[in-house]
Amino acid sequence: MESLKERTAKGLFWGGMNNVVLQVVGVVFGIILGRTLNQSDFGMMAMISVFSLVGTTLQDSGFKTGLANMKSPRPEDYNSVFWFNILMGTGMYALLFFCAPLISRFYGVAELTALCRYAFLSIVIASLGTAQSAWLFKNLRARQMAKASMAAVIVSSTVGACMAIAGMAYWSLATQGLMYVGVNTFLLWHYSEWRPTMTIDFGPVKRLFPFSIKILATNITTNINNNVVNILLGRFFGKQATGVYNQAYQWDTKAYSLVQGMVSQVAQPVLVSLDDDRERQLNAFRKMMRFTAFIAFPLLFGLALVAREFIVIAITEKWLPSVELLRLLCISGAVMPLATLMSNLIISRGESGIYFRSTLAFCLTQITVLIAIHSLGIRAIVVAYVALNLVWLLVWYVFVRRLTGYRLRHLLLDTLPFALAAALTMAVTWVITRQIGSLWVLLLSRIAIAAAVYFIIMKSAHARILDECMAFLLKRKQKNDP
Repeated sequence: MESLKERTAKGLFWGGMNNVVLQVVGVVFGIILGRTLNQSDFGMMAMISVFSLVGTTLQDSGFKTGLANMKSPRPEDYNSVFWFNILMGTGMYALLFFCAPLISRFYGVAELTALCRYAFLSIVIASLGTAQSAWLFKNLRARQMAKASMAAVIVSSTVGACMAIAGMAYWSLATQGLMYVGVNTFLLWHYSEWRPTMTIDFGPVKRLFPFSIKILATNITTNINNNVVNILLGRFFGKQATGVYNQAYQWDTKAYSLVQGMVSQVAQPVLVSLDDDRERQLNAFRKMMRFTAFIAFPLLFGLALVAREFIVIAITEKWLPSVELLRLLCISGAVMPLATLMSNLIISRGESGIYFRSTLAFCLTQITVLIAIHSLGIRAIVVAYVALNLVWLLVWYVFVRRLTGYRLRHLLLDTLPFALAAALTMAVTWVITRQIGSLWVLLLSRIAIAAAVYFIIMKSAHARILDECMAFLLKRKQKNDP
């Protein structure tokens, strides 16, 4: 029988493997799509993405998190959620189908009506796999979930790229999304041992509702938060400006999702399992914070350092306006995984109300500020977006401290050394490489030098998290050796 520590380590490994593959494939096909499609194509999808995300969140209704937060969910609990999600998914698609003309009128782009009705089919498809995903998540089957995601992203990206090369414009992006959801849902069924029955009883859903409705409301608010800039740019600046921002946003998201997805695979189930031992739970949380900071700061600060050469080499100079926006977004991107980890701890304590209220307050603050300053231009909007995300990390901390006694000293010790080390690494790398003229040489040199400098700093500081990561990888290598 594996210990919780071993299961957590394996979960982190497979979560990391999954996210590495997802992001590598995303980079490869993102380059193909960025070179093939134009700003307006990306802008079209960016303007409607929030509606698809909200629709998918509504059909999920927060019950996946609710099931994960139960000590021992029964088969009938999964069955109730399964049928409810199908009912909600079908209803949400029908509603958005008839609202599509209103969406196109809001943005003043007639082509959005047909695009919405096609892209939003993902809501119905996703509803078929929520219960299976919840079962795998609850049982820490990170390897199976990783395999499903990896296969789905490879298949969907290949289809999307082929369609883009064939001249299908924004339809290629919509089809890519549909294919991802379809393949992932199919594989979740394949890997999950749970199967639904025809006995339809919404009683378990009713019992989960008080907790899950807060998660639902929070997730909707989070999706609006994450896409509010796309919405405002689409409304006030048009699809081309939205595409420029969205390109920067997508690369930033790919980077921090590499860390966020790795930790999120295991954070909530592990923290819930330790709820009876609060001291042990806090120690596990602190270790996760250190691991997250250890990876997130150098990754995001490094992306900001190489933003110009990466954008020009990867997707050509037509996307140069995205460079400055990407550098700004990387600042807030570095703390996004930390904020997510804090919110996972809050949820694991059953405090979905706190989670909702904090997220709603952030959403309202962000919308108010960004609308008030939108006349100052795109850069001002992005700067405000970044600043608000940094400030809200401290808001999440206040709630975590109230629930766990996690002191400010702990937060600083768990995160600040890695942030300073990463900043110092990028400064040293910039000084060493600033005279290099070739973009290719500059990009490769900065990546290699930054990795070496950061490793040296961590090793010199005797960072325990580095030793633990290396010991785990060495152990896996020894197990895999014949």
